[in-house]
Amino acid sequence: MKTTTVSLPAGWPTTEERARAVQDELRMRVVLDEPGPPPGTGHVTGVDVAYDDERDLVVAAAVVLDAASLSVVAEATAAGRVPFPYVPGLLAFREIPAVLAVLDALPVPPGLVVCDGYGLAHPRRFGLASHLGVLTGLPTIGVAKNPFTFAYDEPGARRGSASPLLAGAEEVGRALRTRDAVKPVFVSVGHRTSLDAACAHTLALTPAYRLPETTRRADALCRRALKEATA
Repeated sequence: MKTTTVSLPAGWPTTEERARAVQDELRMRVVLDEPGPPPGTGHVTGVDVAYDDERDLVVAAAVVLDAASLSVVAEATAAGRVPFPYVPGLLAFREIPAVLAVLDALPVPPGLVVCDGYGLAHPRRFGLASHLGVLTGLPTIGVAKNPFTFAYDEPGARRGSASPLLAGAEEVGRALRTRDAVKPVFVSVGHRTSLDAACAHTLALTPAYRLPETTRRADALCRRALKEATA
């Protein structure tokens, strides 16, 4: 598979101050009053990113699945230099250029995009899924492996059980059980979908494992692409 070379969007922030200003500006454009595509229809795409810090290299992968069958429709990879230093709360500025490049390289529309991370469940309510959604106009959700800094009550033990992910009294996402008696995942809205729909998509994408098939496949492709890029 050919790997696309990442180029930085014009005016990409290089300082923490500028990145926070961009977050503040773009956060106002997040759309929260659309239901998004129905689960199990069209395409659903997983994106993931991996780093080689010694080589200052970032690699992104995107895997498009048929939402009904979960079979692979298309995939793409992209690689480039890490464009922003590591700053908690600003990780999207390290990852977005590579993710934009890999989405542009896909031969089919991505449909709903599932990020391995956060959307509204972010200290500034603007994680990678929200940032990506605003920049592309695509419906996006975040499905994370841990609750970040947010609080939650353990959901019921059965698959499909959920509990609010809370920042004080504000619900920023949900802890969602995707396998009976297995640790939950943490779902949040990115852009142009609802939290109920985001949870329904996550359950549709987890027929056999805790993590969505989108995340599992994008992670495997990303690791393979990073290995090839550093060989």
